[in-house]
Amino acid sequence: MMRQIIKIDREKCDGCGLCVDACHEGAIALIKGKAKLIREDHCDGLGDCLPVCPAGAITIITKDVLPFSVTANDIPLMRPVTTVKCDCTDVVRNKPGSKGEMERWPIQLKLVNLKSAFFNGADLLVAADCTAFVAKDFHEKFVKDRVILVGCPKLDREEYGQRLAQIMDGNDVRSITLLRMDIPCCSAMSRMVKEGMSTSIKNLPLETIILSTDGKVVG
Repeated sequence: MMRQIIKIDREKCDGCGLCVDACHEGAIALIKGKAKLIREDHCDGLGDCLPVCPAGAITIITKDVLPFSVTANDIPLMRPVTTVKCDCTDVVRNKPGSKGEMERWPIQLKLVNLKSAFFNGADLLVAADCTAFVAKDFHEKFVKDRVILVGCPKLDREEYGQRLAQIMDGNDVRSITLLRMDIPCCSAMSRMVKEGMSTSIKNLPLETIILSTDGKVVG
């Protein structure tokens, strides 16, 4: 997949390590006193590391990046894998006295049926994957009384905007709440949700909630 990532000129690098601290994705490390991009698949190409480099050793390039940092030399060593198709079925559990918050399945935005009965009259929560793990009161505070859809544009490489627009247009959705992290890669969630809403023929209210990495609401 062709996309933007950083490139580090090791000749120019003075080994200060500022780019390592600036990288929110953990994609850069100091190797033998020089900065090196160790995870191309983690680099979001937003360039937070650029302005902190005193040596001007970092630039943005466009490159064909394989997932999980697989290189061409690694491919012959990989075992053949069997792709299993996910045959998810829409499930709605309306059990009297049920205490669970996750009453609908599937919840992945890339897997959910675009026209499901549980979307009708629903307030949607579109949540980045990581949010559930940093907010200790995630279910009580964010999921309750909402239909949740989760995703990560960095891992899935999915454009969620079109799917979200189809969900909005094909169902009686009342509102959308976006829950995302305060990290660079998660800004893509905001962009995709806004694209979906601008594509939709409906004009629904949108609320955006941003969480810090320690689970606090910061926006």
